[in-house]
Amino acid sequence: MKMTADVIIIGGGINGCATAYYLAKKGVHDVIVLEASDSIGHGGSSRNGGGVRQSGRDVRELPYAMYAVQNMWPHLSEELGVDVEYYQRGNLRLGKTEAHLQKLEKLASGARALGLDMNVVDGKTVKEICPHLSEDIIGASWCPTDGHANPMLTTLAYYKRAVELGVRFITGAPVTAIQKVRGKARKVQVKSGEVFEAETIILAAGYESRYIARTVGIDVPMTTFFEECLVTEMQPHMFDIMLGTADADFYGHQSKHGSFVFGSDSGLEEATDMSLGELKTNSLTASAGCRAIMGYIPKLADAKVVRTWGGWIDMCFDGVPVIDTVDEVPGLILACGFTGHGFGTAPAVGLMLAQMVVGEKTVVDISALSYDRFRSLK
Repeated sequence: MKMTADVIIIGGGINGCATAYYLAKKGVHDVIVLEASDSIGHGGSSRNGGGVRQSGRDVRELPYAMYAVQNMWPHLSEELGVDVEYYQRGNLRLGKTEAHLQKLEKLASGARALGLDMNVVDGKTVKEICPHLSEDIIGASWCPTDGHANPMLTTLAYYKRAVELGVRFITGAPVTAIQKVRGKARKVQVKSGEVFEAETIILAAGYESRYIARTVGIDVPMTTFFEECLVTEMQPHMFDIMLGTADADFYGHQSKHGSFVFGSDSGLEEATDMSLGELKTNSLTASAGCRAIMGYIPKLADAKVVRTWGGWIDMCFDGVPVIDTVDEVPGLILACGFTGHGFGTAPAVGLMLAQMVVGEKTVVDISALSYDRFRSLK
């Protein structure tokens, strides 16, 4: 096995796969992707509700989220040769109280300031957009350019095209350390003892990135959060929009084949006492998510849940990822701490990481995502 490359990407999730693809498109074919598990997309890339949204984002994320929606998602299926089930039919973030509406208006005003078409609409308009929702909803934020896609199909499509362009993927290869040579990040050691070498190393391994980064003396302040998803049996077609709520009780959509896919947040997740290797859903949190869904979509009260699953999110301290080179460790690029927001922005993130490797200016300014923002003030 060839143990050297121009670029090593640590992490075979959607960001790692997308970066590999865009690097190969730019002519950088000598790329190795190291994935800890035995399958591609095993982490958050296969454990989310598929939202491709701009609304509700931190203003530091919004420029590249908008870039992906405007320039990449509409033709991604054609480009990758796989139907990624992308629908751009809008996103309603629902509210039942005046406090909810105030929260939604704050999000909407911040988004509009950056040029996003997002407004708060009343309950009557909500019912016109989606008549299947509860009468208790008094308003919502509405972003007509938001949408959703299939996370697993998208991840594997990037993987497939990257392989076709010459990228090498190695699964079952958990990284234990990055090593410097003459002050520069150069070597990557895996659990088996093998050592790979590259000119550039991209660290995109979710929460495990924190442990790996510490081996070269840097730390990204992250915590873990266990996110759960569920899928229902097939239902008659109701709507193609994306749904969420002001309090983030749940989010999700109806898939192409009729099932509903939801992610949920009960507020009990931080009390989940499991190791990172465990991916079991919890009866308390899963049932709380179901109750929240029924409270907003009464027609789903009798729908059977076919499957639940969960996974660990890398929650960055200030809510947005770190996408940056590191002055203290030349040759290393960080791409971690996505805080559960990484799927919809992955095309833009992959492109920008590829641009960083080849020395191009990124398509939008991401200086606000710098690692330096965590430096102690003197």
